[in-house]
Amino acid sequence: MKKSKLKIGEILLHAGIITEEQLKEALNAQKEGGGRLGEILIKLGFAQEKDIVEALGKQLGIPYTFFSKGLLKPAPEQDLNKIISEDFARQYLVLPLSRNLNSLTVAMADPLDLITIDNLRRMTGCEINPILTTKSDVLRAVSEYYGERSMLEEAIKESYELEVEDVSVTDVSDEERLSLDELIAKAEEAPVVKLVDLILKQAIEDRASDIHIEPMHNRINIRYRIDGVLYEIPPPARHLLLPLISRIKILSRLDIAEKRLPQDGGFVVKEEDRLIDLRVSSIPTIYGEKVVIRILDKGSVPLDLRQLGFEKESLADFDRAIHQPFGLVLMTGPTGSGKTTTLYAALNTIKSGHKNIITIEDPVEYKLDGINQVQARPNIGLTFAGGLRAFLRQDPDILMVGEVRDLETAEICIKAALTGHLVFSTLHTNDAAGAISRLLDLGIEPFLVTSSLTLVAAQRLVRRLCLECKEAYEPTSEMLKYVQSAPELMYRAKGCDACNQTGYKGRIAIYEVLYLNSDIRVMISKGATDREIKQAAVQKGLITLRDSAIRKAAEGVTSLEEAMSATISEF
Repeated sequence: MKKSKLKIGEILLHAGIITEEQLKEALNAQKEGGGRLGEILIKLGFAQEKDIVEALGKQLGIPYTFFSKGLLKPAPEQDLNKIISEDFARQYLVLPLSRNLNSLTVAMADPLDLITIDNLRRMTGCEINPILTTKSDVLRAVSEYYGERSMLEEAIKESYELEVEDVSVTDVSDEERLSLDELIAKAEEAPVVKLVDLILKQAIEDRASDIHIEPMHNRINIRYRIDGVLYEIPPPARHLLLPLISRIKILSRLDIAEKRLPQDGGFVVKEEDRLIDLRVSSIPTIYGEKVVIRILDKGSVPLDLRQLGFEKESLADFDRAIHQPFGLVLMTGPTGSGKTTTLYAALNTIKSGHKNIITIEDPVEYKLDGINQVQARPNIGLTFAGGLRAFLRQDPDILMVGEVRDLETAEICIKAALTGHLVFSTLHTNDAAGAISRLLDLGIEPFLVTSSLTLVAAQRLVRRLCLECKEAYEPTSEMLKYVQSAPELMYRAKGCDACNQTGYKGRIAIYEVLYLNSDIRVMISKGATDREIKQAAVQKGLITLRDSAIRKAAEGVTSLEEAMSATISEF
């Protein structure tokens, strides 16, 4: 591969991966804190690890590849694991691929690490030919080659071979017979500790957002939620249910003796160089306790509004609203649609040393630097409404409340917006216009809504087509009737190793952004319905949720089937 004279930032700029403004911001961050430009771009959410590898490969003239292409597999029968140990491969992020006489081809995450290359040369007695890949891909390939990826399968298989003494659990009464000491002893046995660790590790590696551990009559059901869809994994033997649940409850600082009431807790794990929060919820069922573990990986959450999925016109309206000195901005949508992530990105965009930003959340999902975040605790009286009242005495500029659930909270949000504060919150409605009637139903007067509400944005998540395997096809005339600007080709899901044969990898948001102009405010004052408000907004250029989803299908970001299933028909 021929070496490029362009710098890595210029390569990414020419490829359309980043904008000039993003490059300038990254370069300024590099001047202030040092570090490599590629790492800074990833940290800022402007580029993905794969983009940096491709740009670096072109810049240095080094071949590059990725795990999904199936090329990160060491040559069989060459015993390369005897040349480079697993510990060395993990520590220095290298993987031997093939050996030809005194030449060794090695996949590396950092081909500029000359010390590691020299150590490899001395260790193997070979000249080193580096191939560039991502850090995550080399770790995944190392795990697969040296056997760790199969460790969970082996641990599950071994669970069926273990002797089942008196710990077999078939109903709740059996669970109650075990003493507290026995529970703790079983939970701390090596096979159980190992099994829990491997279940968590694979879930994080598979980008799962939740882990469901469910007791059934004669088996355990374990499912990962990946890109919004639940997938089953092979479960361990049924007799390990109680030790498994007890181990998770010990880690979460929950009461392992209490099995009759729901409990909530959490703990933190370290994966590579990042900390990941795990939120644990347990409930009693007729066959034992069910546990759901929510995985909150801040490193996988984009906090740049431009990376979330806004259409150009919608982003302009949203950006204008969040830069207002006061007013109420509401995000609407069902649970798990990414509303809080969008608000975090908004706060991250407008935060500065000159603004006092306070949030009250339940729970606080991600910790943001430079922002005062408060955990709501209704059991001791720290409700959303109570917290907001206290915040108004803290000289705030910007407030965020997790959700408007009742009239009291809505009234304080509106009061704060009317007294010179910028307020962010969420509501559960199907579309943007529905938030207006929801506020009115709560008991807010129309004139207060028109005076305080600046913008409402509805949000959903659709699955992204896997970049490695998405399949082009010519859409039929029946399909194109939904698409305004008919493309010659569209894309659909196919399935490959990179996406676990689902055809999708990751999710992107679709938005419906309703900016309250004077016409909309007059309609609210006159008692217009949601339908009338939405129709008027569409005539003025509102991009609906379905419009946003279909645009992404036309652009090849998602499939038309996914776009249609994630949104309701308009009017």
